[in-house]
Amino acid sequence: MRTLAIIGVLLIVFGVVALTFQSITYFTTDRVVDFGPLKIDAERPHTIVFHPVAGAVAVVAGLVLVLAGGKAKSS
Repeated sequence: MRTLAIIGVLLIVFGVVALTFQSITYFTTDRVVDFGPLKIDAERPHTIVFHPVAGAVAVVAGLVLVLAGGKAKSS
């Protein structure tokens, strides 16, 4: 059951990242005006917000999966 342990570790890492960084902002470039030789671009921000409860749940679920994967392997 090594798969459970790997998924658990990934959940723990995601949970720690979600608890550390409350939001991630990235920018995209959109063409606003394209009229012959006149081209105007605008950068627009997009923010992804991580709820702290989701991070805590991910860490706890990851710990449970790691422990379940470890017990299934030793049996």
